[in-house]
Amino acid sequence: MVLVEDLVTLNAQVQQDNAHDGRRNDSRNTQEGNFSMKEPKQVAGLAPDRLCNINDHLDRQYIRPGKLPGALTLVARRGEIAYVNAQGLMDVERNKPVRRDTVFRIYSMTKPITSIAMMQLYEQGRFLLDDPVHKYIPAWKNQRVYKSGVYPNFLTTSATSAMTIRDLFTHMSGLTYGFMNRTNVDAAYRELKLDGSRNLTLEALVSQLAELPLEFSPGTAWNYSVSTDVLGYLVQLLADKPFDEYLQEHIFEPLGMSDTGFQVRDDQLDRFAACYQFQPGDQFTLQDDPQTSPFRHKSKFVSGGGGLVSTIDDYFHFAQALCQGGEFRGRRIIGRKTLEFMRRNHLPGNQDLPGLSVGAFSETHYAGSGFGLGFSVKTDVAKSQINGSVGEYGWGGLASTNFFIDPVEELVVIFMTQLIPSSTYPIRQELRAIINGALV
Repeated sequence: MVLVEDLVTLNAQVQQDNAHDGRRNDSRNTQEGNFSMKEPKQVAGLAPDRLCNINDHLDRQYIRPGKLPGALTLVARRGEIAYVNAQGLMDVERNKPVRRDTVFRIYSMTKPITSIAMMQLYEQGRFLLDDPVHKYIPAWKNQRVYKSGVYPNFLTTSATSAMTIRDLFTHMSGLTYGFMNRTNVDAAYRELKLDGSRNLTLEALVSQLAELPLEFSPGTAWNYSVSTDVLGYLVQLLADKPFDEYLQEHIFEPLGMSDTGFQVRDDQLDRFAACYQFQPGDQFTLQDDPQTSPFRHKSKFVSGGGGLVSTIDDYFHFAQALCQGGEFRGRRIIGRKTLEFMRRNHLPGNQDLPGLSVGAFSETHYAGSGFGLGFSVKTDVAKSQINGSVGEYGWGGLASTNFFIDPVEELVVIFMTQLIPSSTYPIRQELRAIINGALV
């Protein structure tokens, strides 16, 4: 277990090291508009002295007290990076500081990438959103809904509606996650290791799901689920190409995301962060050592719902492409109108998540937020009780990573750390308050 007093000493040293490291790498950071703590002028309409509150808040509330091992935050506006700051340690056991090029497990921040990939195929006429999923996965034609019992002895009833591809995008499919720990259905997911066992395959996933009941009839409720992994399977099926190869060719290479993938390469190992698990008393233990991590080896299961590792600059390229209507540095990955369609609230009757959700899944207060085709979407700022703009969209990951895009303010924010679960601390809301307070 990592002790608070140990981290206080280590992080004091790391703050000094990062300051020196930042000066050594100033040429790259200046080229990309990196924020300097001593720079008095505005950067892209953001007040530097107010952006300093990010560093101060994270250091005072999380890094020095030992609640987080380390963090890396990026803020960009109007296409210009206004702030990048590394704090604390990416590997506590080896006393390695967070760097700008640190490789992180982004888990569910994979979902928006998979959703974009699927919508690229939509733009080619490969499917329609109201297509029943059984059109592409015939074994899913006569789906059943859970009524009672435990696996494998379930009592079920017929679904009242056929699952559509839009239901997969919006998590209204009736599927679930084993880690939800809420029902006998998700218990079956755990028993069958359907949340991402590295020996699983996309083909085996959809085959096993065909034999399990749904939590509810598709389109009638919202539940966080393996739906996006099924979208990854459909990308592979419709494109007639392995899912990981498709992402590499159509998203990662065009956007220059050279550090993003489903496996940590040998040349990335020195930059690969450790991952930690929260423990009572605001402490944490090592959850995944970078040297022995399963991410070091190619997995049979290419998870479109949570399998990627990435860096903050790589993910910025992706997020900035979305902020700019689908293109980055002259390379377009999605059409402007398609993206506008994706970031609308697709929940029926323009409802928000609390109105349809059957299970909690994160610390974020989702009142005033709906769900689009792969992202949460803010629909009511006052109701959300979190500063921002109507239309803000984004998502987070299991290890507390997060990104959001405010199209009104042309704002992109990316936060990287490695602490499971994401519900541990309300950092996402706090960052929104600080960063929106820096707009001038």
